[in-house]
Amino acid sequence: MNKKIVIAILFAFPLSGCHIYRAYERPESVVVSDSLYREPVAGADTVSLASLSWKELFTDLQLQMLIETGLANNTDLGIARLKVKEAEAQLMTSRLSYLPSVSFTPQGTLTSVDGSKPSKTYNLAVAADWEIDLFGKLLNSKRGAQAVLEQSEAYRQAVQTQLVATIANSYYTLLMLDRQLDITRRTADTWSESVRTMKALKRAGQTTEMAVAQTEAGKLSVDASVLSLERQINETENSLSTLLGMSPQEIGRSTLEKQEFPDSLSTGVPLQLLSRRPDVRQCEAQLAVAYYATNSARSAFYPGITLSGSAGWTNAAGAAITNPGQWLLSAVGSLVQPLFNRGKNIANLKIAKAQQEEALLTFRQSLLNAGAEVNDALVQWQTARQRILLDEQQTASLRSALRSSELLMQHSSQNYLEVLTARQSLLQAELNVAADRFDEIQGVINLYHALGGGY
Repeated sequence: MNKKIVIAILFAFPLSGCHIYRAYERPESVVVSDSLYREPVAGADTVSLASLSWKELFTDLQLQMLIETGLANNTDLGIARLKVKEAEAQLMTSRLSYLPSVSFTPQGTLTSVDGSKPSKTYNLAVAADWEIDLFGKLLNSKRGAQAVLEQSEAYRQAVQTQLVATIANSYYTLLMLDRQLDITRRTADTWSESVRTMKALKRAGQTTEMAVAQTEAGKLSVDASVLSLERQINETENSLSTLLGMSPQEIGRSTLEKQEFPDSLSTGVPLQLLSRRPDVRQCEAQLAVAYYATNSARSAFYPGITLSGSAGWTNAAGAAITNPGQWLLSAVGSLVQPLFNRGKNIANLKIAKAQQEEALLTFRQSLLNAGAEVNDALVQWQTARQRILLDEQQTASLRSALRSSELLMQHSSQNYLEVLTARQSLLQAELNVAADRFDEIQGVINLYHALGGGY
């Protein structure tokens, strides 16, 4: 029997090929070119914005406290951590599969024929089975489990980077809304003063009822905007509280004017996306899992070799019952070579190859998506900075125009509608300054996240 097993092994081994044992390597077809970043950045080198920890980028102490709370309490991140533990346990199981399985199998029997005195037999044995991994079945299973662990860890990091970016975005959204609310409330106070002025002018016969009604309508429109902003602030606080794993509550925060960020941003080199972007590494780990699954499907075509044995103490070692007991030892070697399995092994191999190709396409697409996100965030930041300069110039011009129109209305026959229009335009311009300042900060956050920072 042993000679037959050895002959079968020697015959099958040359047919196994090297693919079964080869470790995963990144395909040459996945090329990260320098053109992945459409917008060049001055001074772009291996130093990337993602090299900063989130505490170095987000220096607002209140925001740091919120991020720490989110990292500790967020449900999605907690689930991602548990998935890592599951993958670690699966890897431990795969590593231990190289060892033999040992079981204790005691047995006892009482036998009586036609009322005769019962005969007693017993067998106190320990059995062991050991699968010899000559054709990579266990090897690929272990490597696949290692790739699953890497995929789970990359997923956890992806959840964390998204969580940090979302908390920061929500926090700065609150700061923007606070700023817009302050502007709108001050504008509402100005409108209230204008209403009182217009009513006094009407009593003096210097204006009409229609002018008073138009001014009151303008004030009511601003009051409605105040209520709308207050609702948005409340909803944003509720959403952020839920994200932090807390019941809805008021969020302590700073002001938009106190926020500081680098004046220049560096994206580094595109190759860093392969190591920094956790979602890209997750896709590559999935490709490695599919690669080892294909190798396992190939291994199914080759023999499975198992050694088993048992050792124990028995009083039924022979045909007759004897006492006292005796040692019983046995060893068995078995080989199973698939010959015909109704096409299942062939189908499994085709499926595994197709899934490997799918994983490769997903990996390539994840790189393209990462490059596009970097480009979008960079353009968002650059455009917002340019818009802020224009908004500030526009605001200064509109303030001057409002003062002039108010003076002209008081000392000449200029129509009051021009004052209303100028005041409404100034309000919108001031709101735009706050929105574009938030857009600039959001561009920094999105670029930081797109480059793989935050874990």
